[in-house]
Amino acid sequence: MNSAAAPAGSDGVAGCRHVAIIMDGNGRWARKRLMPRAVGHKRGVEVVREVTRAARDMGLEALTLYAFSSENWKRPADEVADLMGLLRGFIRNDIDEFVANNVRLRVIGDYQHLAGDIVDLIEDALARTALNTGTQLAIALNYGSQQEIARAAALAAAEGEVTPETIEVHLDTHGMPPLDLVIRTSGEERLSNFLLWQAAYAELWFTDVLWPDFTPAHLKEAIDAFAMRERRYGGR
Repeated sequence: MNSAAAPAGSDGVAGCRHVAIIMDGNGRWARKRLMPRAVGHKRGVEVVREVTRAARDMGLEALTLYAFSSENWKRPADEVADLMGLLRGFIRNDIDEFVANNVRLRVIGDYQHLAGDIVDLIEDALARTALNTGTQLAIALNYGSQQEIARAAALAAAEGEVTPETIEVHLDTHGMPPLDLVIRTSGEERLSNFLLWQAAYAELWFTDVLWPDFTPAHLKEAIDAFAMRERRYGGR
């Protein structure tokens, strides 16, 4: 991450300020190679690093990654343990790079219910990058969009009138640029309870590429496709 951060309020890349990615296909990638799923997840973390650096170098204001959903607890216990171990390693190994390169880390979802040592790592990382003004990297952990919307609506109701505006200020992504583009890898074409509110007018881009094979070139391809689309927001 060597280039200067995009200035606040910039137009992002080709008008794209905020990209979200559903990182799918780690298990299938490993299975095709007759390897354990854990190997696919490990390679997936390496791709997170590569894509985060590319997003920053491209000047994206925000990148949100779907790392662990509230439904992922249904996976086998050993796989969940592997994922949590990779999360610990990612935070420990990458926080210094975030600090040095002006990346602001954010976490969306109910991360406080993860293991205590992970919560401590997350909160330390959030504090250390809180004043950074470059690309915002939001990691969705123990996240479910329906649950997020319900929480936000309940908070809005407790304060008074429930409107789209009062719900918006209580969403986990409050303060981030509006979501422009959602990418999903591995050939699946659904949102899987991810950023349902935020994606109301976002563009969607699906690829058959499995997440461990996803590259900065694929990210650029998606943003180039976004730039060719006409966004009407319900108008003509």
